[in-house]
Amino acid sequence: MEEKEFDLAEMEKETEEMLKINLLDEKKAKFTRTEGGFLSLKTEEKDYPRVLAVRMFPFTDPDRYISIRTTGEHSKEIGIIEDMKSLSKEVREIIEEQLSLRYFTPVITGINSIKDEYGYAYFDVMTDRGRCRFAIHMGGSDVVHLTETRIIITDIDENRFEIPDILQLTPAERKKLDLFL
Repeated sequence: MEEKEFDLAEMEKETEEMLKINLLDEKKAKFTRTEGGFLSLKTEEKDYPRVLAVRMFPFTDPDRYISIRTTGEHSKEIGIIEDMKSLSKEVREIIEEQLSLRYFTPVITGINSIKDEYGYAYFDVMTDRGRCRFAIHMGGSDVVHLTETRIIITDIDENRFEIPDILQLTPAERKKLDLFL
């Protein structure tokens, strides 16, 4: 295989493209739902049969700054929707559907038990979606404090669970969480 020669001008051009912010609105971008239920995008320059919608600030500003990206391992940003409110109801619903699938986060409403074994913590909890069991790595960064009372727990399969206010749990449930707080 022949090795490509280093091209500084090409590298500078690629860097400039990556740093450019492309704001998307319905004048420049046409979003549709595919037959398979995915999100597609047609811009003035290109058709994207499938794109991803990613919140840039998922916890602090979930309806603003939505990054629209190509799919695949080397996903690239196509553009940013500055504010979901600026979109038509139809388009907003399509994108919100994709975001709700990506950011599915059951709310933990009660803690039945937490067991610590072999470097893992095994949770048995009640959520707004029903009873759930999951595991996290001990000593890792799987429990993130968003505020003093709000936490997000990410399990070993990268599913997210939220406790909006630990003070709403019973004292016995909070005691089970002590190791993580």
